[in-house]
Amino acid sequence: MGDSISKNLNQNVETLNSIFKDCDDVNYRFIEIGDNNKTEACLVFLDGLIDKHLISEYAIQLLLTNSKGDDSSIISLKSNLLDTLAKESIAVPGVEEAESMDEIVDAILSGETILFVDKASKALILSSRGWPTRGVAEPETETVIRGPRDGFGETLKINMTLVRRRIRDPGLKIKTTKVGRRSKTEVAVMYMEDIVNDKILKEVNKRLDEVDIDSVLDSAMLEHLIEDNYISAFPQMDSTERPDSVAASIYEGRVAILVDNSPFALIVPSTVGTLLQSPEDYYSRWTISTVVRLLRIIGIFLSALAPALYIAITSFHPGLIPTRLTYFLGASRINVPFPAAVEAFLMEITIELLRESGTRIAGPIGSTIGIVGGLIIGQAAVEAGIVSPLMIIIVAITTISGFALPSYELASGLRVWRFILMGLASVLGLYGIMLGIVVLSTHVARLESFGIPFASPYSGLGLQEGDLKDTLVKAPIQKLQLRPVFTFPKNKRRMRKR
Repeated sequence: MGDSISKNLNQNVETLNSIFKDCDDVNYRFIEIGDNNKTEACLVFLDGLIDKHLISEYAIQLLLTNSKGDDSSIISLKSNLLDTLAKESIAVPGVEEAESMDEIVDAILSGETILFVDKASKALILSSRGWPTRGVAEPETETVIRGPRDGFGETLKINMTLVRRRIRDPGLKIKTTKVGRRSKTEVAVMYMEDIVNDKILKEVNKRLDEVDIDSVLDSAMLEHLIEDNYISAFPQMDSTERPDSVAASIYEGRVAILVDNSPFALIVPSTVGTLLQSPEDYYSRWTISTVVRLLRIIGIFLSALAPALYIAITSFHPGLIPTRLTYFLGASRINVPFPAAVEAFLMEITIELLRESGTRIAGPIGSTIGIVGGLIIGQAAVEAGIVSPLMIIIVAITTISGFALPSYELASGLRVWRFILMGLASVLGLYGIMLGIVVLSTHVARLESFGIPFASPYSGLGLQEGDLKDTLVKAPIQKLQLRPVFTFPKNKRRMRKR
C-alpha cells in the first residue's frame, strides 16, 4: 500500500517535495484552521489540472470562514477531525479519505486536491478535476447525413455521459480501471448487465488486467495490446467516435471500452459484418441501406482484386476477355515500356504516397494535393507513355472502392492484401490470385474477436437465426426483433412480435 501518512504535517509535505522534486507545477497552499487553537493545514494540487474556482470557493474559503470563532467543530483530539471537516466545512462534490502516500500521489496526478491537517493520520482527497477540454463536436471520421451530430472528445467523464444520455437504464454498468504503470490511464468498461454474455465480459476484464506497459496514450494502443491476433492486418475491434454507435452496440450485448485522452471508443466483439455497418444504415430507409451494403461488399472485392486481375489478364490470360477489348488493350499499351505488373505497382505506390501526403497535411491543402496530384500525375504518366489509360481507370476504381468502406482499419488491411495479391498475380496469374484468396479466406476464418469468430455470420454462426438480415442486407426495423446471435446475449429479444 505504500508509505503511510504521518501525523506531522511538515513531514508529509517534505515527502511530497521529494517525490515531486523539480516539478514546479505542484502547488502547496498552507492555511490555519481555528481561531483560538489554530491548527495548520495544507492543500496540495497540480496547477493546470484542477478547477481553481471550485477549490477556492468551496474548500479554502469555507475552511477559513467556518473555523473562525467556533473551535468546537474544528479540533478536538478526541473527535474525528477529518470527518468533521468533510461534513461541515468542505462543499466540493466528492471527498474521500486516503491512508497512504501512493493514493495521494495518484490522486494529485489525476487532478485531485489533497488536504493535509496537522496531527491527522489520514488525508482528504477533494474532487477538483478541471483541466481544459475540447467541446463536444461533430465526429470528423464518421460523418452522416441524418443522425446525431455529437462526438466523443478526450475527456473520459464527458464520453461516459454522452453514452449514459442514450441509455437511461440502471442495467448499464460502468466499471473503471487504470492501465499503464506510469501513465495510469483511466479505462471504462460499459455494458448492459442483463444482456451481455458473461464469458465475453470476463475475457475483456481479464485482458485489461493482464496489460503490463509503461503507458497507454490512446485507445489504439490498448486495442493492439488486447486483441486476439496482433499480426493480422485486419482489426478485431470496432472503433468509433459516435456515442450513438456505442449505445446501439451495448444494446446488442457488446462491450464498449472507453479510454481517457482518446476520442475513439472500442467495441467488442467485432466481426466482418459489424465492420461493414455504418450508423447511417439505421437512420436511412431500409431499401437504401440494403443497396449501400451490397455496394460495400462489391467495394471489398474491387479494392482487393482489381489491380491483380488487370495484371493476370493482361500478362497471362488475354484470351479471357473479348477480342475487341483485347485489341483496344493492346493498342493502349503499345508505347508502355513496362510490363503490366511494374505498371500496376508503380501507380499503386504513387497513389499510396499521395494518400499519405494528403493525410499528413492538415486542412484544405491536404485534399487539394490529393486531387490535383492524382489528376496531374495520371495525365502526365499517360502522355509520357509510362502507363496505359486503362491502368489509370483501374487505380481510380480501386481507390474509390476503398473509400466506400465504413471502417478505415478494414480498408487499410485490404490495401496490404492488395499488394500481396498483385505479387501473386505477377508470378502465377489467375492461379496466384486463387491461391491468395484461399490463404486470405483461411486467415479470416481463423480470426477471432474475444472468442467470437471474426467471419460470423458468414462463417455459419447466426445464419439460421437470421443475422444476415442485418449484415448482408438491412431488413426493416420491424423484422429485427432479435439481437445478433454472435454476441450470445442473455436477453435475445429486443422487440415484441408484430
